[in-house]
Amino acid sequence: MAGNSEIKPWVLRKTVLPQNADHAGVMWHGSYLMWLEEARINALSKVGLAYSDLSNQGFEMPVVDLQIKYMRSLLHGEEVLLKSWIFQGKGPRWRWKTDFFNNSGEIAALANVDLVLIQRDNSGDRLLREGPEQLSKALRDLQRGPSKN
Repeated sequence: MAGNSEIKPWVLRKTVLPQNADHAGVMWHGSYLMWLEEARINALSKVGLAYSDLSNQGFEMPVVDLQIKYMRSLLHGEEVLLKSWIFQGKGPRWRWKTDFFNNSGEIAALANVDLVLIQRDNSGDRLLREGPEQLSKALRDLQRGPSKN
């Protein structure tokens, strides 16, 4: 498991659809990237921050490093469970660790995605170590994992 076992992960359930797979029915590598982004956007919305609102306020969180270790093929029609944990990384980086689980509960892939926060304005892009309070609170909430309801 990539994350801290004491912190509950953010979860996203997906199905490998025809558009996610190559001609052999194996999930295409680019689909992993789309699902990683969907998991991030979904988790942010669950802590009350829509990524579109963040963008409209002039902030972005671009990917600056990405690693995926493919361990087992995911196949067309297969149910997939993504479990993600969020950590403060080095300097201004935020690391998202995500495990992809197949139908049998086996780890199919491990991913690490590092993001930074930038502010866009007329003078260009500026790297931020800290964002506005709403964003800082959302990132703290993400690190704690989903609430245990």
